Amino acid sequence: MPIKPMFLLHVLLAASLGCTSLAALATSLPEQAKQRGSLNVGVRVVVPPYTAGAKYRTPENIETILAEDIAARLQIPLATLRTTPANRMQLLADGKADVVMAALAEVDPLWRTAQRVIPTGYTAAPLAIMRTDTGIKNPQQLKGRTVCLSEGGAYVGTMAARYGAIEKIYPAPADSLLALRIGACDAAIHDDAMLTELLKLPEWKKFSARLPLGPRASLVFIVPEDAGATRAFLKKIALTWSQEGYWAQRRKKWANDVAFEVYLAQNVPDCH
Repeated sequence: MPIKPMFLLHVLLAASLGCTSLAALATSLPEQAKQRGSLNVGVRVVVPPYTAGAKYRTPENIETILAEDIAARLQIPLATLRTTPANRMQLLADGKADVVMAALAEVDPLWRTAQRVIPTGYTAAPLAIMRTDTGIKNPQQLKGRTVCLSEGGAYVGTMAARYGAIEKIYPAPADSLLALRIGACDAAIHDDAMLTELLKLPEWKKFSARLPLGPRASLVFIVPEDAGATRAFLKKIALTWSQEGYWAQRRKKWANDVAFEVYLAQNVPDCH
């Protein structure tokens, strides 16, 4: 008797999540998510849907990529909502978001609510990369210098406030990094977790000067109060990512994709 595809899919999903049954996974989601037919995840920036014919750009933030992975594992559509530190708890309390993703610094008071915060396993700090012959050797030397960032990045606004840098904001990381290559800015600033991988590529050797610029933050899930089953499920997801080598794959893919996008967009030589 042939094995039905849906049965096989159920078996594979159960195995990928540590043999957790599909019934248990279903009950770990808030009832409202099952009723509405979508997993609602709060993220810092909602990535607009890709339009056919437009230049594709890898987004700055990894939140949506992670949310898509969770939704795919659960076989339920994903809906993302824009959240801020001011509204994220209310969205959870109102049931508009099933879970919120946020980058928390070590001193963030939310860490005290251990039952509501689950680390994803992704951590990052701001890193500036520059030409290897740059004269910028410390953060104070960024004052009055032009730094490139991308929309929705966690560091937009902070470079001007902390160091007096002149910020130029681009639509996506590839655009910011292209600006660095052609001399439109003195430094490009993004997550060190991703830029470190990018700088392994030979074509980025000339732009491999590095300047750490701030404290490290952890990307976490924030869940509603009394959401024990959801919390257990997300812990299982985070453990699965760590065991699958997911983060190394994710960083490498980001770096390769962004480098290719820069290559396609660059129609003038590197600034010398």
